Amino acid sequence: MKKSLVLAMAMALGVTASAYAANPFSDVPAGHWAYDSVAKLAAAGVVDGYADGAFAGDKLITRYEMAQIVAKAMAKGADCDKLAAEFADELDTLGVRVAKLEKKADNVKISGEARFRYWDFDGNAGKTKTNLRTRIFIKGAINEDWTATAMLENSQKIAGEGATGGEEGVDFQRAYVEGKLGGMKVTAGRYYYKDFNDGVIYDDRVDGVQVSYGKDVKVTAAIGKGADKKVANAAGAEDKNNNAEDMAYVQVATKLGMVDAKAGYYKFDTVYGVDGRDFEIYTLGAGLPLAKDLKVSGYYLFNESEGSKVTNDDNGYVVALNYKKASAAKPGSWAAWANYYYQPTGTYVAHTFEADDFSAGKFFGNMTGGFEGYGVGVDYAIAKNVVAQVKYYALEAIDNSEYTEDTLYAQVNFTF
Repeated sequence: MKKSLVLAMAMALGVTASAYAANPFSDVPAGHWAYDSVAKLAAAGVVDGYADGAFAGDKLITRYEMAQIVAKAMAKGADCDKLAAEFADELDTLGVRVAKLEKKADNVKISGEARFRYWDFDGNAGKTKTNLRTRIFIKGAINEDWTATAMLENSQKIAGEGATGGEEGVDFQRAYVEGKLGGMKVTAGRYYYKDFNDGVIYDDRVDGVQVSYGKDVKVTAAIGKGADKKVANAAGAEDKNNNAEDMAYVQVATKLGMVDAKAGYYKFDTVYGVDGRDFEIYTLGAGLPLAKDLKVSGYYLFNESEGSKVTNDDNGYVVALNYKKASAAKPGSWAAWANYYYQPTGTYVAHTFEADDFSAGKFFGNMTGGFEGYGVGVDYAIAKNVVAQVKYYALEAIDNSEYTEDTLYAQVNFTF
Protein backbone atom coordinates (compact mmCIF):
# COMPACT_ATOMS: atom_id res chain seq x y z
CA MET A 1 0.00 0.00 0.00
CA LYS A 2 1.44 3.35 -1.02
CA LYS A 3 2.33 5.95 1.63
CA SER A 4 0.13 8.57 -0.01
CA LEU A 5 -2.86 6.22 0.00
CA VAL A 6 -2.59 5.45 3.73
CA LEU A 7 -2.30 9.13 4.57
CA ALA A 8 -5.24 10.00 2.31
CA MET A 9 -7.47 7.46 4.02
CA ALA A 10 -6.30 8.60 7.45
CA MET A 11 -6.99 12.24 6.64
CA ALA A 12 -10.45 11.31 5.38
CA LEU A 13 -11.18 9.79 8.78
CA GLY A 14 -9.74 12.78 10.63
CA VAL A 15 -6.55 11.21 12.01
CA THR A 16 -4.27 13.64 13.82
CA ALA A 17 -0.63 13.28 14.80
CA SER A 18 -1.34 11.37 18.02
CA ALA A 19 -2.30 7.71 18.13
CA TYR A 20 -5.95 6.91 18.91
CA ALA A 21 -5.47 3.26 19.82
CA ALA A 22 -2.80 0.64 20.23
CA ASN A 23 -1.64 -0.68 16.85
CA PRO A 24 -2.76 -4.32 16.52
CA PHE A 25 -0.28 -5.30 13.77
CA SER A 26 3.03 -7.00 14.55
CA ASP A 27 4.85 -5.55 11.53
CA VAL A 28 3.92 -1.89 12.16
CA PRO A 29 6.17 -0.90 15.09
CA ALA A 30 5.94 2.31 17.08
CA GLY A 31 7.91 5.00 15.25
CA HIS A 32 6.87 3.73 11.81
CA TRP A 33 5.72 6.61 9.59
CA ALA A 34 2.25 5.01 9.20
CA TYR A 35 1.79 3.86 12.82
CA ASP A 36 -0.80 6.44 13.87
CA SER A 37 -2.74 6.28 10.62
CA VAL A 38 -2.87 2.48 10.47
CA ALA A 39 -3.91 2.30 14.14
CA LYS A 40 -6.82 4.65 13.51
CA LEU A 41 -7.96 2.80 10.39
CA ALA A 42 -7.81 -0.54 12.25
CA ALA A 43 -9.70 0.84 15.27
CA ALA A 44 -12.40 2.18 12.95
CA GLY A 45 -12.78 -1.23 11.30
CA VAL A 46 -11.67 0.08 7.89
CA VAL A 47 -8.57 -2.13 7.42
CA ASP A 48 -7.91 -5.67 8.60
CA GLY A 49 -4.71 -7.62 8.98
CA TYR A 50 -3.91 -11.22 8.15
CA ALA A 51 -4.34 -14.34 10.26
CA ASP A 52 -0.73 -14.15 11.46
CA GLY A 53 -1.33 -10.66 12.90
CA ALA A 54 0.58 -8.85 10.15
CA PHE A 55 -0.54 -5.77 8.25
CA ALA A 56 1.70 -6.49 5.21
CA GLY A 57 1.83 -2.86 4.15
CA ASP A 58 4.14 -3.51 1.19
CA LYS A 59 1.82 -6.11 -0.35
CA LEU A 60 -0.11 -5.06 -3.46
CA ILE A 61 -3.89 -5.17 -3.17
CA THR A 62 -6.53 -5.56 -5.87
CA ARG A 63 -8.92 -2.81 -6.87
CA TYR A 64 -11.78 -4.82 -5.39
CA GLU A 65 -9.97 -5.00 -2.03
CA MET A 66 -9.40 -1.27 -2.20
CA ALA A 67 -13.08 -0.73 -3.07
CA GLN A 68 -14.04 -2.62 0.10
CA ILE A 69 -11.78 -0.36 2.18
CA VAL A 70 -13.28 2.76 0.61
CA ALA A 71 -16.81 1.45 1.17
CA LYS A 72 -16.10 0.77 4.85
CA ALA A 73 -14.60 4.23 5.28
CA MET A 74 -17.65 5.82 3.65
CA ALA A 75 -19.93 3.82 5.97
CA LYS A 76 -18.01 5.33 8.89
CA GLY A 77 -18.78 8.82 7.62
CA ALA A 78 -15.40 9.55 5.99
CA ASP A 79 -15.12 12.08 3.18
CA CYS A 80 -13.88 9.81 0.39
CA ASP A 81 -15.26 11.57 -2.70
CA LYS A 82 -12.00 11.42 -4.66
CA LEU A 83 -11.34 7.79 -3.77
CA ALA A 84 -14.97 6.89 -4.48
CA ALA A 85 -14.67 8.48 -7.93
CA GLU A 86 -11.47 6.54 -8.61
CA PHE A 87 -13.14 3.24 -7.70
CA ALA A 88 -16.61 4.06 -9.04
CA ASP A 89 -16.92 0.92 -11.16
CA GLU A 90 -15.91 -1.40 -8.33
CA LEU A 91 -18.22 0.39 -5.90
CA ASP A 92 -21.10 -0.03 -8.33
CA THR A 93 -20.70 -3.80 -8.26
CA LEU A 94 -19.39 -4.24 -4.74
CA GLY A 95 -18.82 -1.13 -2.66
CA VAL A 96 -22.35 0.27 -2.45
CA ARG A 97 -23.65 -3.03 -1.13
CA VAL A 98 -20.80 -3.28 1.35
CA ALA A 99 -21.41 0.27 2.58
CA LYS A 100 -25.07 -0.49 3.25
CA LEU A 101 -24.19 -3.66 5.12
CA GLU A 102 -21.61 -1.80 7.21
CA LYS A 103 -24.17 0.85 8.12
CA LYS A 104 -26.76 -1.76 9.11
CA ALA A 105 -24.17 -3.68 11.15
CA ASP A 106 -23.45 -0.54 13.16
CA ASN A 107 -27.16 0.23 13.57
CA VAL A 108 -28.33 -3.11 14.99
CA LYS A 109 -26.65 -5.06 17.77
CA ILE A 110 -27.52 -8.62 18.83
CA SER A 111 -26.59 -10.14 22.18
CA GLY A 112 -27.86 -12.97 24.32
CA GLU A 113 -27.59 -15.28 27.29
CA ALA A 114 -28.02 -18.97 28.05
CA ARG A 115 -28.85 -19.86 31.65
CA PHE A 116 -28.85 -23.39 33.12
CA ARG A 117 -30.97 -23.43 36.31
CA TYR A 118 -31.60 -25.96 39.07
CA TRP A 119 -34.09 -25.89 42.00
CA ASP A 120 -34.35 -28.21 44.96
CA PHE A 121 -37.41 -27.41 47.10
CA ASP A 122 -37.58 -29.01 50.52
CA GLY A 123 -40.72 -28.61 52.61
CA ASN A 124 -44.40 -28.42 51.74
CA ALA A 125 -43.51 -27.70 48.11
CA GLY A 126 -40.90 -30.49 47.98
CA LYS A 127 -39.70 -31.15 44.42
CA THR A 128 -36.78 -30.58 42.08
CA LYS A 129 -36.61 -29.14 38.59
CA THR A 130 -34.04 -28.00 36.04
CA ASN A 131 -34.41 -25.59 33.20
CA LEU A 132 -32.50 -24.05 30.29
CA ARG A 133 -33.51 -20.47 29.49
CA THR A 134 -32.13 -18.78 26.38
CA ARG A 135 -32.61 -15.12 25.53
CA ILE A 136 -31.76 -13.15 22.39
CA PHE A 137 -31.67 -9.34 22.56
CA ILE A 138 -31.95 -7.18 19.42
CA LYS A 139 -31.24 -3.48 19.79
CA GLY A 140 -31.38 -0.96 16.95
CA ALA A 141 -30.75 2.77 16.76
CA ILE A 142 -33.70 4.88 15.63
CA ASN A 143 -31.74 8.12 15.73
CA GLU A 144 -29.15 9.77 17.98
CA ASP A 145 -31.57 9.90 20.94
CA TRP A 146 -33.81 6.84 20.55
CA THR A 147 -33.35 3.07 20.35
CA ALA A 148 -35.69 0.10 19.90
CA THR A 149 -35.13 -3.18 21.77
CA ALA A 150 -36.72 -6.62 21.48
CA MET A 151 -36.09 -9.80 23.42
CA LEU A 152 -36.99 -13.38 22.49
CA GLU A 153 -36.99 -16.08 25.17
CA ASN A 154 -37.03 -19.87 25.03
CA SER A 155 -37.54 -21.90 28.20
CA GLN A 156 -36.91 -25.65 28.07
CA LYS A 157 -37.59 -28.28 30.71
CA ILE A 158 -34.59 -30.53 31.28
CA ALA A 159 -35.69 -32.69 34.22
CA GLY A 160 -37.84 -32.55 37.34
CA GLU A 161 -41.45 -31.54 37.79
CA GLY A 162 -41.58 -28.61 35.41
CA ALA A 163 -39.88 -25.77 33.60
CA THR A 164 -40.31 -22.16 34.60
CA GLY A 165 -41.57 -19.51 32.21
CA GLY A 166 -44.54 -21.42 30.82
CA GLU A 167 -44.70 -23.94 28.00
CA GLU A 168 -41.65 -24.69 25.89
CA GLY A 169 -41.34 -22.42 22.88
CA VAL A 170 -40.15 -18.98 21.88
CA ASP A 171 -41.93 -16.02 23.49
CA PHE A 172 -41.75 -12.35 22.50
CA GLN A 173 -40.98 -11.17 26.03
CA ARG A 174 -39.94 -7.55 25.46
CA ALA A 175 -40.43 -4.88 22.81
CA TYR A 176 -39.91 -1.24 23.72
CA VAL A 177 -38.44 2.07 22.64
CA GLU A 178 -36.18 4.18 24.82
CA GLY A 179 -34.89 7.70 24.45
CA LYS A 180 -34.80 11.31 25.55
CA LEU A 181 -37.70 13.72 25.58
CA GLY A 182 -36.62 17.11 26.81
CA GLY A 183 -34.69 16.40 30.00
CA MET A 184 -36.50 13.10 30.61
CA LYS A 185 -35.55 9.52 29.79
CA VAL A 186 -38.57 7.66 28.40
CA THR A 187 -39.20 3.92 28.09
CA ALA A 188 -42.39 2.77 26.36
CA GLY A 189 -43.68 -0.67 25.40
CA ARG A 190 -43.12 -4.06 27.05
CA TYR A 191 -40.01 -3.55 29.17
CA TYR A 192 -38.30 -5.17 32.16
CA TYR A 193 -38.76 -3.52 35.55
CA LYS A 194 -37.14 -4.30 38.89
CA ASP A 195 -38.12 -2.00 41.75
CA PHE A 196 -35.21 -0.18 43.34
CA ASN A 197 -35.75 -2.04 46.62
CA ASP A 198 -33.75 -4.82 44.92
CA GLY A 199 -36.91 -6.37 43.50
CA VAL A 200 -38.52 -7.37 46.80
CA ILE A 201 -41.83 -5.90 45.54
CA TYR A 202 -41.77 -6.42 41.78
CA ASP A 203 -39.28 -8.03 39.38
CA ASP A 204 -40.89 -8.77 36.02
CA ARG A 205 -41.96 -7.17 32.76
CA VAL A 206 -44.40 -4.27 32.42
CA ASP A 207 -46.55 -3.13 29.50
CA GLY A 208 -46.52 0.63 29.92
CA VAL A 209 -44.65 3.92 29.89
CA GLN A 210 -41.87 4.91 32.30
CA VAL A 211 -40.19 8.33 32.61
CA SER A 212 -37.13 9.30 34.65
CA TYR A 213 -35.78 12.75 35.43
CA GLY A 214 -32.88 14.16 37.40
CA LYS A 215 -29.37 13.14 38.38
CA ASP A 216 -28.62 14.12 42.00
CA VAL A 217 -32.27 13.51 42.81
CA LYS A 218 -33.68 10.96 40.37
CA VAL A 219 -37.45 10.61 40.02
CA THR A 220 -38.94 7.66 38.14
CA ALA A 221 -42.66 7.23 37.44
CA ALA A 222 -44.68 4.80 35.34
CA ILE A 223 -48.13 3.55 34.52
CA GLY A 224 -48.96 0.27 32.83
CA LYS A 225 -50.06 -3.34 33.19
CA GLY A 226 -48.36 -6.27 34.91
CA ALA A 227 -47.18 -9.44 33.22
CA ASP A 228 -49.76 -12.21 32.66
CA LYS A 229 -48.66 -15.40 34.40
CA LYS A 230 -50.33 -18.37 36.02
CA VAL A 231 -50.47 -18.56 39.79
CA ALA A 232 -52.49 -20.53 42.31
CA ASN A 233 -55.30 -18.65 44.02
CA ALA A 234 -56.70 -19.24 47.51
CA ALA A 235 -58.65 -22.25 46.30
CA GLY A 236 -55.55 -23.81 44.74
CA ALA A 237 -56.70 -23.24 41.15
CA GLU A 238 -54.54 -21.44 38.61
CA ASP A 239 -55.46 -17.95 37.46
CA LYS A 240 -53.75 -15.43 35.21
CA ASN A 241 -52.83 -11.77 35.77
CA ASN A 242 -51.05 -12.53 39.03
CA ASN A 243 -48.88 -9.46 38.44
CA ALA A 244 -51.77 -6.98 38.36
CA GLU A 245 -54.11 -5.87 35.59
CA ASP A 246 -53.09 -2.25 36.16
CA MET A 247 -50.08 -0.85 37.99
CA ALA A 248 -48.28 2.43 38.64
CA TYR A 249 -45.25 3.49 40.63
CA VAL A 250 -43.21 6.54 41.64
CA GLN A 251 -39.66 6.25 42.95
CA VAL A 252 -37.26 8.90 44.26
CA ALA A 253 -33.56 8.23 44.84
CA THR A 254 -30.77 10.51 46.06
CA LYS A 255 -27.53 10.43 48.03
CA LEU A 256 -27.26 12.01 51.49
CA GLY A 257 -23.57 12.01 52.28
CA MET A 258 -22.56 8.33 52.26
CA VAL A 259 -26.16 7.12 52.46
CA ASP A 260 -28.18 6.03 49.43
CA ALA A 261 -31.72 7.19 50.26
CA LYS A 262 -34.86 5.97 48.49
CA ALA A 263 -38.63 6.37 48.74
CA GLY A 264 -41.40 4.89 46.64
CA TYR A 265 -45.10 4.39 46.04
CA TYR A 266 -46.48 1.34 44.19
CA LYS A 267 -50.09 0.63 43.23
CA PHE A 268 -51.32 -2.68 41.83
CA ASP A 269 -54.97 -3.23 40.86
CA THR A 270 -56.65 -6.65 40.71
CA VAL A 271 -53.67 -8.76 41.68
CA TYR A 272 -53.96 -12.58 41.44
CA GLY A 273 -56.75 -12.96 38.91
CA VAL A 274 -60.24 -13.79 40.23
CA ASP A 275 -58.80 -13.65 43.74
CA GLY A 276 -57.98 -10.04 42.89
CA ARG A 277 -56.88 -7.47 45.43
CA ASP A 278 -55.77 -3.87 45.11
CA PHE A 279 -52.36 -3.25 46.67
CA GLU A 280 -50.88 0.10 47.69
CA ILE A 281 -47.31 -0.06 49.01
CA TYR A 282 -45.19 2.76 50.44
CA THR A 283 -41.45 2.23 50.89
CA LEU A 284 -38.43 3.86 52.50
CA GLY A 285 -34.94 2.56 51.92
CA ALA A 286 -31.32 3.34 52.77
CA GLY A 287 -27.92 1.88 51.97
CA LEU A 288 -24.67 2.52 53.84
CA PRO A 289 -21.11 1.25 53.21
CA LEU A 290 -19.71 -0.41 56.34
CA ALA A 291 -16.23 -1.08 54.96
CA LYS A 292 -14.50 -1.53 51.63
CA ASP A 293 -16.75 -3.66 49.37
CA LEU A 294 -19.23 -4.21 52.23
CA LYS A 295 -22.65 -2.52 52.22
CA VAL A 296 -25.76 -2.84 54.37
CA SER A 297 -29.21 -1.87 53.07
CA GLY A 298 -32.65 -1.79 54.61
CA TYR A 299 -36.16 -1.38 53.19
CA TYR A 300 -39.33 -0.59 55.10
CA LEU A 301 -42.56 -1.61 53.35
CA PHE A 302 -45.96 -0.30 54.43
CA ASN A 303 -49.04 -1.95 52.94
CA GLU A 304 -52.19 0.15 52.72
CA SER A 305 -54.19 -2.41 50.77
CA GLU A 306 -57.86 -3.25 50.80
CA GLY A 307 -58.83 -6.90 51.14
CA SER A 308 -55.22 -8.11 51.24
CA LYS A 309 -56.00 -10.78 53.88
CA VAL A 310 -53.03 -9.85 56.04
CA THR A 311 -53.57 -11.73 59.28
CA ASN A 312 -50.70 -10.36 61.38
CA ASP A 313 -49.72 -6.82 60.36
CA ASP A 314 -49.38 -4.53 57.36
CA ASN A 315 -45.72 -3.59 57.78
CA GLY A 316 -42.81 -5.43 56.25
CA TYR A 317 -39.06 -5.00 56.03
CA VAL A 318 -35.98 -6.41 54.33
CA VAL A 319 -32.37 -6.16 55.57
CA ALA A 320 -29.59 -6.89 53.05
CA LEU A 321 -25.83 -7.32 53.40
CA ASN A 322 -23.69 -7.33 50.23
CA TYR A 323 -19.97 -8.01 49.86
CA LYS A 324 -18.09 -7.28 46.62
CA LYS A 325 -19.47 -7.70 43.09
CA ALA A 326 -19.03 -10.42 40.49
CA SER A 327 -18.40 -9.13 36.97
CA ALA A 328 -18.81 -11.28 33.86
CA ALA A 329 -15.94 -9.31 32.31
CA LYS A 330 -13.55 -10.19 35.17
CA PRO A 331 -12.89 -13.92 35.65
CA GLY A 332 -12.24 -14.73 39.30
CA SER A 333 -14.39 -11.89 40.64
CA TRP A 334 -17.01 -12.89 43.19
CA ALA A 335 -19.72 -11.63 45.49
CA ALA A 336 -21.60 -12.80 48.59
CA TRP A 337 -24.89 -11.63 50.11
CA ALA A 338 -27.35 -12.33 52.89
CA ASN A 339 -30.95 -11.05 53.23
CA TYR A 340 -33.59 -11.28 55.92
CA TYR A 341 -37.24 -10.90 54.84
CA TYR A 342 -40.41 -10.14 56.77
CA GLN A 343 -43.07 -9.49 54.13
CA PRO A 344 -46.78 -9.78 54.89
CA THR A 345 -49.23 -10.23 52.06
CA GLY A 346 -49.64 -6.98 50.19
CA THR A 347 -45.97 -5.94 50.44
CA TYR A 348 -44.94 -7.86 47.32
CA VAL A 349 -46.40 -8.95 44.00
CA ALA A 350 -43.62 -10.60 41.94
CA HIS A 351 -40.65 -11.12 44.25
CA THR A 352 -37.15 -11.34 42.82
CA PHE A 353 -36.05 -14.50 44.63
CA GLU A 354 -36.32 -18.09 43.37
CA ALA A 355 -38.44 -19.56 46.20
CA ASP A 356 -41.36 -21.23 44.44
CA ASP A 357 -44.54 -20.79 46.48
CA PHE A 358 -43.53 -17.44 47.96
CA SER A 359 -41.91 -15.68 45.00
CA ALA A 360 -45.08 -14.91 43.05
CA GLY A 361 -47.21 -14.36 46.15
CA LYS A 362 -49.15 -17.59 45.75
CA PHE A 363 -52.19 -17.70 47.99
CA PHE A 364 -52.98 -21.04 49.55
CA GLY A 365 -55.34 -21.44 52.46
CA ASN A 366 -52.40 -22.10 54.81
CA MET A 367 -50.15 -19.16 53.85
CA THR A 368 -52.38 -16.16 53.23
CA GLY A 369 -50.39 -13.93 55.58
CA GLY A 370 -47.10 -13.69 53.64
CA PHE A 371 -43.67 -15.04 54.58
CA GLU A 372 -40.56 -14.49 56.66
CA GLY A 373 -37.05 -15.97 56.62
CA TYR A 374 -33.61 -15.51 55.13
CA GLY A 375 -31.61 -16.03 51.96
CA VAL A 376 -27.85 -16.29 51.31
CA GLY A 377 -25.87 -16.57 48.10
CA VAL A 378 -22.52 -16.50 46.31
CA ASP A 379 -21.71 -15.42 42.72
CA TYR A 380 -18.45 -16.35 40.97
CA ALA A 381 -17.14 -15.50 37.49
CA ILE A 382 -15.77 -18.84 36.27
CA ALA A 383 -14.47 -17.40 33.00
CA LYS A 384 -15.09 -14.35 30.88
CA ASN A 385 -18.86 -14.03 30.33
CA VAL A 386 -19.55 -17.14 32.45
CA VAL A 387 -20.93 -16.58 35.96
CA ALA A 388 -22.11 -19.24 38.44
CA GLN A 389 -24.53 -18.55 41.29
CA VAL A 390 -25.66 -20.58 44.29
CA LYS A 391 -28.50 -19.42 46.56
CA TYR A 392 -30.29 -20.84 49.57
CA TYR A 393 -33.58 -19.65 51.09
CA ALA A 394 -35.24 -20.76 54.35
CA LEU A 395 -38.77 -19.34 54.55
CA GLU A 396 -42.01 -19.95 56.39
CA ALA A 397 -45.55 -18.57 56.27
CA ILE A 398 -46.09 -15.70 58.73
CA ASP A 399 -49.44 -17.02 59.92
CA ASN A 400 -48.55 -20.72 59.78
CA SER A 401 -45.06 -21.68 60.91
CA GLU A 402 -45.72 -25.27 59.83
CA TYR A 403 -45.83 -24.15 56.20
CA THR A 404 -42.16 -23.89 55.19
CA GLU A 405 -40.08 -23.88 52.07
CA ASP A 406 -36.31 -24.39 51.94
CA THR A 407 -34.93 -23.76 48.48
CA LEU A 408 -31.50 -24.54 47.04
CA TYR A 409 -31.01 -22.77 43.72
CA ALA A 410 -28.02 -22.89 41.35
CA GLN A 411 -27.38 -21.51 37.89
CA VAL A 412 -24.61 -20.95 35.34
CA ASN A 413 -25.14 -17.94 33.08
CA PHE A 414 -23.39 -17.56 29.71
CA THR A 415 -23.57 -14.13 28.04
CA PHE A 416 -22.59 -13.37 24.45
